[in-house]
Amino acid sequence: MDFIENIKEKARKSIKTIILPETEDIRILEATDKILKEKFAKIILIGNQKELIKKAKEHNLDITNAIFYDPQKMKNIDYYINELYNIRKIKGMTLQEAEKLIKTNSRYLATMMVKLGDADGYVSGANHSTADTFKPVLRIIKGSGTIKTISAFFIMDCPDKNYGEDGIFIFADSGMNENPDAEALSDIAVSSGRSFKELIEKEPKIAMLSYSTKGSAKSELTKKVITATNLVHQKAPELLCDGELQLDAAIVPEVAKMKAPLSSVAGQANTLIFPDLNTGNIAYKLVQRLGHAKAYGPLCQGLAKPVNDLSRGCSSDDIVGVVAITCVQAKNI
Repeated sequence: MDFIENIKEKARKSIKTIILPETEDIRILEATDKILKEKFAKIILIGNQKELIKKAKEHNLDITNAIFYDPQKMKNIDYYINELYNIRKIKGMTLQEAEKLIKTNSRYLATMMVKLGDADGYVSGANHSTADTFKPVLRIIKGSGTIKTISAFFIMDCPDKNYGEDGIFIFADSGMNENPDAEALSDIAVSSGRSFKELIEKEPKIAMLSYSTKGSAKSELTKKVITATNLVHQKAPELLCDGELQLDAAIVPEVAKMKAPLSSVAGQANTLIFPDLNTGNIAYKLVQRLGHAKAYGPLCQGLAKPVNDLSRGCSSDDIVGVVAITCVQAKNI
């Protein structure tokens, strides 16, 4: 059983309700059709039920078993408006602004439904930027636990099974934090290790990546990675983590023996922490496009409730996979 099929099987053991707010996109309806047929989640679609079912039928899709919430017709719409106002009035939001956001911005409605326990999570981003997906989330749901930095990661399922955990990696941060300092970078590493253990159910082996391995170069860039590595050891001593490591030293055993022979991670890393968003985002796209890996994400970690992003270039199968992952995250919260 491959990675995503294993995730779906986990999701079936405790069915969760996930919102897909971007119903204007046919890929969302295609994904809904597949998810309902595979029976690993309940799906809430935001929009007019008759219009969405009609659109789906025109594309030979069956979404009749979805749950439909139309913000123009919902009897309890004032509940979400008032609750949003109560949460944000201290920041200057008026009741009129709250009403406009709930009725016209499906991500705000989805966020409030998750916040108030009417859904277990939501997935967005097929038609919107990462910032547009996470802006309401960071304002309303916020973080969880002692980790201060909310971050984004990709699960990469690579066809070459000789590297990582049978070809599976976490890449972080590949979608949110542009230039994390050492403190934030250590938070990202700790969260990513825990995400790997939660979703892959294997021991995370965390490589703090750099253009240098074990002092082969010295600069402010390498200093940040080394400091972050030391902070990971302080925050989560149970996690296997090492750095600074070049990518080849992190995942190729033969290179690791030459460059970092004493490392407990080098040559076998499955959780790759990139020093900034440039490197993380470029890396996942290279591996996806040239290495023909399946990329699931950007997935969010550190939130009190699971909300996940999509690449705007995603397929309906990508959406199905991210929904399944969101279900498993919701199960463990």
